Amino acid sequence: MAFDPQPEKSLNGRVAQSYPYPPAQGWKQVNLPHQWEQVGDRMLTAWYRVEWRSDCRNAEGLIEPVALGINAISVAGAVYSNKDLIWSDASLIQPLSASWNMPRWWQLPRSSFNDGINTLWIRVTGMTQQQAGLGQLYIGKPEMVRERYENSLWRQRTAYFVTALLSGSVGCIFLVIFLIHRSERAYGWYALMSLAWVFYLYTILSTNSWPFENSLTMTRASIVLFVVYVGCFCQFTWTFGQQHVPRLQKGLWLGVAGLCLLTLLIPSQHLSVTVVVGWMTGFTVFMLNCIQFQWHAWRTREPRHLLLAACWFVFIVVGAHDVFIVLASWRHSESWSSISGPIATIFMAVLLGTQLATQMRRIARFNDELTVAVNDARLELEMALTREHEQRLRHAKAQERLEIAHDLHDGLGASLVRSMAIVEQSAQPLETNRVMSLLKVLRDDLRQVIDHGSSAGATVPDSPVIWLAPLRHRFTNILDDLDMTSEWQVPSYWGVKPTALQCLALTRVLEEALSNVIKHSRAHHVRVVCSMPSPDVLELAVFDDGVGFDVGAVQQAGLSVGVRSMETRSQRLGATFRAESGPDGTVLRVSLPLRSAVEAEKFSLSA
Repeated sequence: MAFDPQPEKSLNGRVAQSYPYPPAQGWKQVNLPHQWEQVGDRMLTAWYRVEWRSDCRNAEGLIEPVALGINAISVAGAVYSNKDLIWSDASLIQPLSASWNMPRWWQLPRSSFNDGINTLWIRVTGMTQQQAGLGQLYIGKPEMVRERYENSLWRQRTAYFVTALLSGSVGCIFLVIFLIHRSERAYGWYALMSLAWVFYLYTILSTNSWPFENSLTMTRASIVLFVVYVGCFCQFTWTFGQQHVPRLQKGLWLGVAGLCLLTLLIPSQHLSVTVVVGWMTGFTVFMLNCIQFQWHAWRTREPRHLLLAACWFVFIVVGAHDVFIVLASWRHSESWSSISGPIATIFMAVLLGTQLATQMRRIARFNDELTVAVNDARLELEMALTREHEQRLRHAKAQERLEIAHDLHDGLGASLVRSMAIVEQSAQPLETNRVMSLLKVLRDDLRQVIDHGSSAGATVPDSPVIWLAPLRHRFTNILDDLDMTSEWQVPSYWGVKPTALQCLALTRVLEEALSNVIKHSRAHHVRVVCSMPSPDVLELAVFDDGVGFDVGAVQQAGLSVGVRSMETRSQRLGATFRAESGPDGTVLRVSLPLRSAVEAEKFSLSA
């Protein structure tokens, strides 16, 4: 073998070395496969000379067809039979073509060899940093050569294509799963690991340096991708195995970042050493991770950990075989990784898919249990709502009875008290017309109680004067009959207009207050004051100069129906009720904050 760069020219549309009359000196005997042992930073050309004898003839005396097969040329090359060019790479200058993992075979043209001794000339061009050289070579019958070529093609390319396809597909699927369910971190790391492996395989299978500017840059990218793959591989293993190793994780990614920066930034003359260091470091970490997980799976005894450990054990066996047997002698056709790759990918897809199916079944069971629980809760809620509705109906009926009782007491009761007072204080029997007048008043009050349910839809008077006019007229007559003077102070307009229900409730409170004055106070003078201290506050006050009563004792004993009735009505309105009484008289005050009609209705319903 000799190194002798030669000028290049175009031959049959391909860039190739012209037949060189190779150097007559500097040859040495080598065994194939063979790698250069050169150092430095330059591109060199080596010539390999292979002599073979053609003396096989068929029954007709003709020389039988002969085929040539080569499983690898690193990095690019050309093949001559005697002086005829058989094949050449597309580019023998940078960016070099990549034939180091591309097996080829040719049937030699009959015109390219003679009877007896023939010579094959194989030109190999490569960079000193890329372990350039020549792989296995075989000459023989076309059927035999083709069979060996197909076997090498499967191991060196087809199997890797299948691995890349499976890894990419599974990686994309699990990446989508991770993006949907961020908590499933193992799927995310496996997706990154698979995608890194796919890009790494591209640098192995590509026959040109695209998209990189030259083959050396592609070599750097290949090592970086391999190191990143190993990092994702370890992270996936720890995450899947639920191993909490924060210090190892930190050290791992610091190492990955350091190796990647070293590979990308180191000068070209030292790249060959960096390639070996980077690849061997990544491979060592890969193997140690597989080995430690065997112990972890044995310790946890979880079925999914044991299955992953079995898959990683296959990697241990394949890695040991390829490092110590295949890569040491560059015998690509004997690599087990090409066969184990698709198997391991399918195994991992089944393992993670089974885990996903288990989780989906668990989710489905949870959904079924949740559906049953929701249905039970819905049924219980319906029963509770039914009970609550019935309770509300009973409460509403009781409230209606209470309202009717209060209305009877405040309205009809006041009229009865007045009528009784008139009858008792009359010196002689009342005339028929007078009795009929008293009975009509009672009838009107009874109708007012009956019509209470429709009072919400009644029209609010235009002014406080109009609102209190009927009540003022009726009680002024009663008080006059009882020799009580009365005084009414009423504003001429509303600030914020109250609702019909508010007007009715305040009317009932005022009726009850005046009825109490008539029944209990023995007063001589009564003053009714309706005022609006502010536009949204309506206040009623009743003053009398009667004998008074003990407010605290009455409220504590709960004996006075009238006081309780007034206080209850005020509270339902959201008003403030105050009673002040002494020997000089009594003052009853009701202060009502006015709301809009809708708010007042809501408050009334909630009360």
